[in-house]
Amino acid sequence: MKDFGKYFIFLGNLFVNRESFRTYYRLTIEECVLIGINSIMLFALVSTFMGAVTTVQTAFNLIAPYIPRYVISQVVREMAVLELAPTIMAIIYAGKVGSSMAGNLGTMRITEQIDALEVMGINSTSYLVLPKIIASLLMYPLLVILSIVCALAGGYIVAFFASYITPTDYIYGLRYAFNPFTITFALTKSLVFAFIVSSISSFRGYYTEGGALEVGQSSTQAVTTSVIVILIADYLLAQLMLAA
Repeated sequence: MKDFGKYFIFLGNLFVNRESFRTYYRLTIEECVLIGINSIMLFALVSTFMGAVTTVQTAFNLIAPYIPRYVISQVVREMAVLELAPTIMAIIYAGKVGSSMAGNLGTMRITEQIDALEVMGINSTSYLVLPKIIASLLMYPLLVILSIVCALAGGYIVAFFASYITPTDYIYGLRYAFNPFTITFALTKSLVFAFIVSSISSFRGYYTEGGALEVGQSSTQAVTTSVIVILIADYLLAQLMLAA
């Protein structure tokens, strides 16, 4: 409970004694490059293979004389949009971006760079953490959209080269009975997960104590805590937005 309260105090300090808009704009752009641009290849590669594997495994379980072949791509679409892209990739996002945030802030803490900012009268919490959270909220939904596209493209590649389903049936299944709300749900989850990863990772890194060993421990704790909260939030969002 102590850490829980400390976390909310930490979030409240983000909006106290803020810097100029120009400062936050520059820092946010730098974080967007680190968070988003540098993660494109990883997200594209993982998502493509997830879509391909999901198509193969779905075909293995659904191929039957009484089941239309286009149902395979319909299942892949729902899995990619509702769970694979926003949630599974959020876990990878926590491992790559979250650990980096915690490590960077932890290093700044043990090398007394954060103390130096405080001495200069700068709110180090707002100056260092707020741009990370804003950049995460901006970039992760875009990475989720990229992930969905790549996952569906991976399934199409399987359909093109394998005999489970024809490319025509695959495209028909993607379009059949499509509910636009699933995209809204996926983007809502991506915003929540982006905030969870960036805020928790920054919190763990900012309050690092000790030396280099503790920086590594903070990074590990950041990823572990983020993943647990992501899974809890995933269930709660599904219950709130999808339950009848």
